[in-house]
Amino acid sequence: MQITVFGPLRSAAGGKTADVAPSGETVRDLLDAFVARYPNAETHLCDDEGDVRPSVRVMIGDRPVSLDDAVPDGETVKLFPAMRGG
Repeated sequence: MQITVFGPLRSAAGGKTADVAPSGETVRDLLDAFVARYPNAETHLCDDEGDVRPSVRVMIGDRPVSLDDAVPDGETVKLFPAMRGG
């Protein structure tokens, strides 16, 4: 599955798109697969306990989704890292 990534995730993934193969069907599974493939992205997505930061945004098509939502085949997925600073 191809994901469009933004901000510092582009550096971690080596470009503006990333290919991952999630083991499940949810957004959480997709994020787990992304971090497993691109470990440098973890600090931008997860806190010290390994939980997804509240400001991380995932969009499928043009709508924001939650971690437990399904990721339909063939959909465009966009991943925005946690926002920092002020």
